[in-house]
Amino acid sequence: MDLPPPFGATDATHHRPGSSIAVTCALPEETAIAMVYDGSTHAVMMATPADVQDFALGFSLTEGIVTGIGQIASCEVIAHPKGIEAQMWLAEDRGAALAARRRSLAGPVGCGLCGIDSIEAAVRTLPDLERAGPTLTVEEIAAATESLRGWQPLHDRTRAVHAAGFMLPGQGVVLAREDVGRHNALDKLIGAMARQRIDPAQGAIVLTSRVSTEMVQKCVMAGCAILIAVSAPTLHALRLAQGAGLTLAAFARGEGFDLFTHPERLDAKVSDVA
Repeated sequence: MDLPPPFGATDATHHRPGSSIAVTCALPEETAIAMVYDGSTHAVMMATPADVQDFALGFSLTEGIVTGIGQIASCEVIAHPKGIEAQMWLAEDRGAALAARRRSLAGPVGCGLCGIDSIEAAVRTLPDLERAGPTLTVEEIAAATESLRGWQPLHDRTRAVHAAGFMLPGQGVVLAREDVGRHNALDKLIGAMARQRIDPAQGAIVLTSRVSTEMVQKCVMAGCAILIAVSAPTLHALRLAQGAGLTLAAFARGEGFDLFTHPERLDAKVSDVA
């Protein structure tokens, strides 16, 4: 069975003061995608049915199920009438480690922590990024989200999905993924980077969303030391970023941004910060 398309057309009536007209709208698809490891379902998310293998690999990395995609012996995407399975078989040691921390997760796209079975798992210890990452100029960070706009074809059609992109110094955004869920878009990006052997430590992740706890966790787990977002962070996400050594810039919307943590990666002149 083929995967469903990532969007479809539907009829609607466009109402504005003094007028009503029939229109055809493009809307994103939303499908249940199950992450299946060694024959057992570990998580089910509602997501856009595109780049599913990237999603599976990125989720495996950011959740700490594997530390490298070489620990996944195989990954097969299988479509069913009611959803999609990403069936993965793990190296023996990783399979044993997963069995020891088995959890069941089933949540909507708005929640990246649904189903986690302990407070400890939700506030896990993160790697230290203090010595990692490049430096970026004020202009590069300010322009990051605008650079990402050129990588959002599904958003252009539907106006209803998030994007996560990877930006390299001097090059702008070089890779991006989209999804109805911001967590899913980030996992897809991280999986695509792993498949293409792009080192997250060499650039910055750019988001079209706010910065919540799990978005910081995923960036740090991927080894990326700079996170740029169009909207605000939560206070807890800010504390996590500070503790993990993550440079966090928010409200990046073309003309400027707010820098919250680890300014040592900002290549700024004295006049820029006066």
